[in-house]
Amino acid sequence: MIRVTGGTFMMGASDSDNEAYNNERPAHQVTLSSYYIGQTEVTQELWQALMGENPSYFVEKEIFIDWGEHWGDYIIYSENFQRPVEQVTWDDCQEFVDVLSLMTNKHFRLPTEAEWEFAARGGNKSQGYKYAGSNNIDAVACYGGREEDWTHAISATPPDSVATKFPNELGLYDMSGNVEEWCQDWYGNYSAEAQINPVGPASGSSRVCRGGSICNVARACRTTKRSSTPTNHGSQYIGLRLVM
Repeated sequence: MIRVTGGTFMMGASDSDNEAYNNERPAHQVTLSSYYIGQTEVTQELWQALMGENPSYFVEKEIFIDWGEHWGDYIIYSENFQRPVEQVTWDDCQEFVDVLSLMTNKHFRLPTEAEWEFAARGGNKSQGYKYAGSNNIDAVACYGGREEDWTHAISATPPDSVATKFPNELGLYDMSGNVEEWCQDWYGNYSAEAQINPVGPASGSSRVCRGGSICNVARACRTTKRSSTPTNHGSQYIGLRLVM
């Protein structure tokens, strides 16, 4: 877990950002208290160890065939659990953080949308990059391609293992690309009013997801990009990151 020192920032996209989607505006001032956030997404290894199962769609299997002395077929599967866990619903994530909190006697949870964006931007160390850690998306993100390469962007490519690209200013990996990440907030439109430790709308029909994924184009991996998904829906391109 990486400490994010509290501070004040402008959340959302500026009027001059011609890549921004409508739901990223208006930009508004947000002040946050300090918190800790996971250096990477939750891995399949950690989820498996805690929950006793791996719900992920993309479980890497290396297959070795040993014919044996009697020419029998023996197939050995070696699984790599360093990929982010995915195909977990928001409801699944709540169960996961409850179990982890009970086991560690610490209060783990999902990040609020504001906490997620502040951390992705680099917190108080932010250099104002478009993506989490750079203006060069190839340096920091596992993503699907640029706008002109849309056919590659929608291919069924599995996420990479965590932390294969460079981190952002806070030392956080994969906050642009690889898998989208669930946030705690209900999804809703932004307000122009200044806020302190916002937690999103009181109710809604879907929860916020952030970060872009391996199947997204570059535009969808910017730090201000936001989307929403129903709480009972899991996708092979949505995972989670912990906060405490």
